[in-house]
Amino acid sequence: MAGRREILLKSTCKMDHSGCGVLVHVKEGRVTRVEGNPQCPINRGTMCAKGLASIQQTYHPNRLLHPLKRVGEKGDGKWKRISWDEALDTITQKLNDIKKEYGAEAVCFGKGTGRNEKFLLYRLANLFGTPNFLDPAYICYLPRVHATQITCGGPSEWDKVVVPDYDQSPKCVVLWGSQIGVTNVDGMCGVKFMKAWNRGAKLIVVDPRFTSFASKADLWLQIRPGTDAALALGMLNVIIQKGLYDKEFVNNWTTGFDELVKRVQDYPVERVADITWIPADKIREAARLYASSKPACIQWGVALEHSINAFQNMRSLLILMGVTGNIDVPGGNVFWVTVPIKRPELWDKLPPEQAAKRLGADKFKVLGMLPIPCLHPPTMFRAMLTGKPYPVKALVLFASNLLCTSPNSKEAMKALKALELFVVVDIFMTPTAQIADIVLPAATWLEKDEIQFNPPTAWCVPVRQKVVETEECWSDWKIILELAKRLGLDSRELYEFINELLSTANVNFKQLKQKGWVTEPMRYRKYVKKGFSGTPSGRFEIYSNILKDWGYDPLPSFVEPPESPVSTPLLAERYPLILITGGRLPVFFHSEHRQIPWLREIVPDPSVEIHPETAEKRGIEEGDWVFIESPRGKCRMKAKLTLGIDPRVVHAEHGWWFPEKQGPEHGVWESNVNLLTDNEPCDPFTGSNPLRALLCNVYKAT
Repeated sequence: MAGRREILLKSTCKMDHSGCGVLVHVKEGRVTRVEGNPQCPINRGTMCAKGLASIQQTYHPNRLLHPLKRVGEKGDGKWKRISWDEALDTITQKLNDIKKEYGAEAVCFGKGTGRNEKFLLYRLANLFGTPNFLDPAYICYLPRVHATQITCGGPSEWDKVVVPDYDQSPKCVVLWGSQIGVTNVDGMCGVKFMKAWNRGAKLIVVDPRFTSFASKADLWLQIRPGTDAALALGMLNVIIQKGLYDKEFVNNWTTGFDELVKRVQDYPVERVADITWIPADKIREAARLYASSKPACIQWGVALEHSINAFQNMRSLLILMGVTGNIDVPGGNVFWVTVPIKRPELWDKLPPEQAAKRLGADKFKVLGMLPIPCLHPPTMFRAMLTGKPYPVKALVLFASNLLCTSPNSKEAMKALKALELFVVVDIFMTPTAQIADIVLPAATWLEKDEIQFNPPTAWCVPVRQKVVETEECWSDWKIILELAKRLGLDSRELYEFINELLSTANVNFKQLKQKGWVTEPMRYRKYVKKGFSGTPSGRFEIYSNILKDWGYDPLPSFVEPPESPVSTPLLAERYPLILITGGRLPVFFHSEHRQIPWLREIVPDPSVEIHPETAEKRGIEEGDWVFIESPRGKCRMKAKLTLGIDPRVVHAEHGWWFPEKQGPEHGVWESNVNLLTDNEPCDPFTGSNPLRALLCNVYKAT
């Protein structure tokens, strides 16, 4: 009878970025229910649809259950089951052969966004000797990390990115290109924002779309896609002209304010209104509301990083926070104090001559900075295809469906097929896994023991513990450590490694399973004691001499998107609409979860948002299948008519493929919005691709 008793275990969901604390109900060795843990400080008992559907992911009949080896040609979808020993021995032998013939830099390790393997993979890449780590961070979070480093200092600690301090009742919140309730960024769930708003915070939303949060806003700024830096500089113009800046902070803690005063004169409100499509009076109102509400915070979203202005967008917003005195104050944008988890050693310690070989770092100087050692993915794909600047022959990839999520997906496919060794670690057989040489079955979050830590926002480190086991599925951490052993780079076991990471937090894994999480108390105005350590001046640097020395603009500025009605008017005659891609849905995470019945029932088909006026001109009605076409290609989606978008703009969902369709392609070329995007041009600082301000046309599919 005891074996039939229900067991309740604390764990941490990982169906998206958030890391919500959960209670897992287990009976007779099977998960029966997952619910939010009301005591967890991250989510306070709330859960999204993805988390509630975790059971359907874990017990899905189409999961990968055993290691597989390709038979036949790449992409034919023909596989042979092999043992873990054979899989790891084959991978190890091939990686060592490639390293011997071409050098360690010919091997890349990489990851997607969804799981929790990045710092162990960084470490494995460094121990192996390659500077090449594939990570989507160059268009997702990295520009703000590096903008913060340049402006505020670092990376002496893992707390060098400012985040909103919702717990201390901000008087005003700006959601800038962010749907916090949908995306749930690391350690920051939408419930925190909603509580701040319910306490009476004024709300400004900057978004081209009339989102659910825009409907709640005191002020909605319907911006032209790709013009965020211009808006921020226009707001700074108003704040400085009207004397609304924080004189004490500016005088005592910043450098370059006089230069900023001159720069914003180039962005008078009337000019910014023309650029952004936002009425001048609304720009003035937003500037006054944000600057005069103390404290105020900005929730910056990843949309800002999908731009030719990615780095300058982030610099502009940081300077808005700084000159208004909203940096590291209660209720402002703060540097979280992180739990003192021990860094995995050697994850950023390559010899300088080898680190200098990182693909793209010579061209995109900011990308070459630590703390996140990422290559430039388009440069990697070109190296795979051309051997320039040197050959890239192998990629070991965790949790990433590159054929859906890479700009210019067709080029990505050609590059991956050219590899001598392509290894994919995933939960399902994706279109990307179908062109691999070896596919390894990954565990879901319900099947692994690990800790959830995502510097630089790890103010809370929760436990994730294995509650069930499925066939031969291994956790990412176990796979990485086993590879390190076989390559002769390390000999530690999983729990030894976890306890070493926790050693500086004065807790071990067994204790953490009982506690559920460890946190670190917040401290404010840390710069008063230590300055902005890491910047040359020790101050908040509005004018950056580092950027100047690298040949970049040392002040924030705006550049017109390279494909727009302004910069390419002739092209706009053929493609008259501005396309936004990359918007997320609350039931999916990028390209994940489309095979989960509960979630797919909610959103069965891909859709593109179109204004009714635009649709009527094209004979398009609600629910019609339409083609979205750019100069690079076209894809097919269902029309969703809405008044909440400008008639000159359309918004297409990303990450679409159809697991239910026959492999090996699984319909990846039908509704994949990255058929419309390209690798060039890039943000000159970080190499980010413009995914949110492209030209397109939309017409009814026949």
